[in-house]
Amino acid sequence: MRTIARQLSTYLFRRNPGNEGTTKFSFFNSRDDRSIEEEAERKIGWLLKIIFVGSVSTIGYHFFPYMGENVMQQSVSLLKVKDPLFKRMGASRLARFAIDDDKRKKILDLGGAEALINMLEVAKDDRTRKEALKALSALSQSDEVAFSLCQAGANSVIKSTTDSSEDTELMSYKTNLLKKFQDLKCDSSS
Repeated sequence: MRTIARQLSTYLFRRNPGNEGTTKFSFFNSRDDRSIEEEAERKIGWLLKIIFVGSVSTIGYHFFPYMGENVMQQSVSLLKVKDPLFKRMGASRLARFAIDDDKRKKILDLGGAEALINMLEVAKDDRTRKEALKALSALSQSDEVAFSLCQAGANSVIKSTTDSSEDTELMSYKTNLLKKFQDLKCDSSS
């Protein structure tokens, strides 16, 4: 596009043989003007890119807070809501976050273990119990967290949950957790 504009400008503004006596009072020639314009365009382009990236980052930070500790805190908060659907969503999220010992300890520090135990204790349906047991099972993969769960009374709460003949997954989570607590020699009276 610039080459076409350059050719057009040279065609239109050719020197007439009669106007050779006139002089230009410019310190820059046309080549210098073009390079200054190109440099200004480049700088403005980078400025616009930086503004765009900054805006997108700010919007992402405020509207998509689903990263790191913030989402763990939200998941623990969901466990404290009265609606069983939100409780299941929070427990499901915590089960997905509990992939290593550091994250399991962080969930424990945020109060997720106590909230899951309370959720299991007051659960009225099998789906809610299953999500709570699934999250507790994911947390108990770490021996330290499993011992903290046992000290918080999870052993007695899990024993007191009603058995489900329809949901075998719920029963497998329950038996695995009780076996884990038995292996750790947790006393239900602690």
